Amino acid sequence: MTAKTSHVLVVLGAFLTGLVIFLGVFLYATGQFGPGAPGASAIGGPFNLIDQNGKAVTDQDIKGKPHLVFFGYTHCPDVCPATLFEVSELLRALGKDGDRAGALFITVDPERDTAPVLKDYLSSFDPRLRAATGDPKAIDAVEKVYRVYAKKVPSDNADYSMDHTALVYLMDKQGRFVAPFSLKRRPEDAAADLRKYF
Repeated sequence: MTAKTSHVLVVLGAFLTGLVIFLGVFLYATGQFGPGAPGASAIGGPFNLIDQNGKAVTDQDIKGKPHLVFFGYTHCPDVCPATLFEVSELLRALGKDGDRAGALFITVDPERDTAPVLKDYLSSFDPRLRAATGDPKAIDAVEKVYRVYAKKVPSDNADYSMDHTALVYLMDKQGRFVAPFSLKRRPEDAAADLRKYF
C-alpha cells in the first residue's frame, strides 16, 4: 500500500466516521433513535406561554397551518436577528399566501425577554411574526418538548449571553414536527418548499 493510498483511506475513514456521528445526533435529536424513540417524531408537545401582546399562546395555536418555530433571545448578536430576517423574507416571498403559514419565535431568556421587550424587538421584522415568553418553568417545559439546548453563559460586567439550539423547526398543520427547515437559500425557494405543507 502506497503512502498516497494510505492517506486517502485515512481521510475517507475520518469522513465516514463524521457522517455516522452526524446522522446519529440528527436521528436522536429528531426522536427517531435513542431511548424511548416512538418511531415517529418526538419533537413538540404541550406548552403554555404568552405572546408579545400579553395574550396566551399554546401548542394549539400552531395547529391549522404549517409553522416555523425558532428559539432564541433578543440580546442575541447575530444568529437570532439573521434568522428572523430570513423568516420575514420567506413570509414576504409567500405573498398573498403569507397568512397560510405561521412563525413563532420562543425566547430562551425569559429573565430579560418580557412581552413588551419582545414586542419592541419584533417591530424590526415582518408583522406576522409572533414571539412567546413565560416564566422560567414554562420556558424550561417548552425547551424540553422541543429538545432545545439553552444555557446561560456569564460574560463581563455581570452580563450574560445564551448558548442555544439554532434550528428552525417545521411543524405541520397538525402541530407535528416534520424536519429542520433551511432558510439558507433564496426566499422564493424556501417559500415553494413551505407551500407543500399548506
